[in-house]
Amino acid sequence: MNAARRNALLVLGLMGAAAAGAVAWKPTKHLADTRPKIDLETLFPKRFGEWAQDTRVPVQLVSPDQAAVLNAIYNQTLSRTYLNSTGERIMLSVAYGGDQSDATRAHLPEVCYPAQGFQIISRSEGSVDTNGQRMRVRRLVAQQGSRNEPISYWITVGERIVLSGTELKLAQLSYTARGIVPDGMLVRVSSISSDATAAFRLHERFVSEMVSAVETAQRPQVFGAIS
Repeated sequence: MNAARRNALLVLGLMGAAAAGAVAWKPTKHLADTRPKIDLETLFPKRFGEWAQDTRVPVQLVSPDQAAVLNAIYNQTLSRTYLNSTGERIMLSVAYGGDQSDATRAHLPEVCYPAQGFQIISRSEGSVDTNGQRMRVRRLVAQQGSRNEPISYWITVGERIVLSGTELKLAQLSYTARGIVPDGMLVRVSSISSDATAAFRLHERFVSEMVSAVETAQRPQVFGAIS
């Protein structure tokens, strides 16, 4: 039995156990109430390392209908474009939800990009260096006509990095079993490039510098428990 099948069976078992006890018990303690309050505008600096926010044009990283979906799921969203001195651009999109229960599960790029007419032509798992430790990320390449967009993203549930629906469910249940409703964040970094390998190296550089720029106390909420 492969790992994916074992995880799926584990999820089914945990879901059954959770459903059996749901009538008598429901978690009420919100993890977000015990941690520093999130304000995405200030949490992510507009300038750090070699990067500065490009304010010359409005940022619209998703279509209006997809933006409406995100706003319904998450408490806060943030979209920015950053530019460095050599003219390289990175698009950052962040969505934060104070309740990552089933009612507010993350809206994955594998879903929202095809909904906007993109085709996902490759997907893989990678990692980026974060202060000497490796953080897992999902890597995609989305294509629409001549536009080629390499994407790196991750999701936090509480302080856990999750990259799949199964991992998301397991993380949710691990908090629920302790009577806690976890918060969560989806962080997406992308760029326009026909060279995905070079783009992913650029993403790693960007994320590594961003980790150092985020306040230490709030790093687990953004990058998981990596430091």
